[in-house]
Parts: sequence; C-alpha cells; structure tokens
Amino acid sequence: MREHAVQHLLMGGQACILYGAAEFSRDADLAIVASPDNLIRLRAALTDLDAEVVAVPPFEARYLDRGHAIHFRCGTSGLRVDVMSNMRGVDPFPELWERRATLAIPHLSDLPLEIDVMALPDLVASKKTQRDKDWPMIRRLLEANYFEFREQPTPARVDFWLRELRTAELLAECVGLFPQDAARIESERLVLAAARTRDLRALERELAGEQEAERERDRVYWQPLRAELGRLRQAARSGEQG
Repeated sequence: MREHAVQHLLMGGQACILYGAAEFSRDADLAIVASPDNLIRLRAALTDLDAEVVAVPPFEARYLDRGHAIHFRCGTSGLRVDVMSNMRGVDPFPELWERRATLAIPHLSDLPLEIDVMALPDLVASKKTQRDKDWPMIRRLLEANYFEFREQPTPARVDFWLRELRTAELLAECVGLFPQDAARIESERLVLAAARTRDLRALERELAGEQEAERERDRVYWQPLRAELGRLRQAARSGEQG
C-alpha cells in the first residue's frame, strides 16, 4: 500500500495488536479514501498482492460510498484484505487521516516499517458493532490505554476514558479521580451517574444496557446493507446458473 501511495489506515484486529490489545486475526482491515485516484492506486497495490475479490459486493466505489466492505484474498498466502470507506459512527476519512497514528514496527530490512493506523478513539468507534467479539476488544483497548497513561492524564485522555471505559471498576475510579470532567459530560454518557455512586453491580447493568443499545443501532444501520448483499448474492448465483 505504501509503495503505491494508497491513502489508507490500518484498523481492525491488526490495529488492536499494535495498541496493545492482543487479538489473533488473519485479516488486514483498511479504511481508505474512495477517491478515483486513490482507488486506481489501490487496484495497483492489490494487483501486486495477487488479490481477487471474494464474495460480494464487487470492487466499485458506489458500494464503498454506501458503507459496504470489499473483501479480497491474496494469492497463495491466503491473506484476506477487507477495505472500507464509510462506517457507522465513524468520522469521514479526511478527519480520520488528520488524527492518525504512525507506528514503526520491526521489519526484515534494516529500517522499521511505518504503518498509518487509525487513532485509538476512532478505532474504538469502529468496533462498536453488533458482533459479540468486538466488545471485549473495546474493553481491552481501553484498559491497555488507561493502565499505560493513568499516571500521565491529559484532558484528551481523561475525556476519552470517561466516554469509553467499559470496565466498571476502572470507570468508577476514573470518575472519582476526575469528578469535574465527569460532571461535564454526564449528560452525554448516562452511565457516569452510576459510576459516581461506585455501585459496581448497578454500573455493570448500565454498561450492559449501553452496549446493547449500541448494538441495536448497528443492526438497524446494517439492515438495508445486508438486504442489498442478499440481492447481489442472488444475482451472482443466477448468473452462474445461466
């Protein structure tokens, strides 16, 4: 992707690993800008990877614009690459790009490989789906960040923790440490009221309700997209039979 100057951000399980929340993932999930020039560069990169589209939808900008993921499998390696441009609850790509993190990882060459990764708050937002596996990962991402920077709180970090922590004990602790910040955003995240009382059982119930409400919003969002995928699969089967 870098060789072909594809404007992209790593997200998904591989990004979670880089942020310290280990997850086994065979996929590479990328957010991209779906401009004509960038899609031309992406096609060139995918050709070098010997990547072909698997399943539906086909690799067309209109499906990316509507929020679909395009799925590719790379040659003999079998690596799967999933590409998205628009996601529910996630800001447009130009804003994601401005907030990106560039991380260096060991590489076979003498120089480290630099990877543009979705910023942690944006990665968390992208993980708020209806899938069971995403919510424990959100919890681990927040825990890792909180434990790493608890002794170095900044306004941005405190705001992030108060809005996103999903571990009852840590959220109650954070509210106790930063009561004024918590009071400021309590109307936006109602579970902070339960966190202030330090009733952990009640807070766990509130967090579970918050999670289910978010999952329901994702189900509603995906309903028309899933219907469209069903129509595309049916059309593909009809074409094969014809």
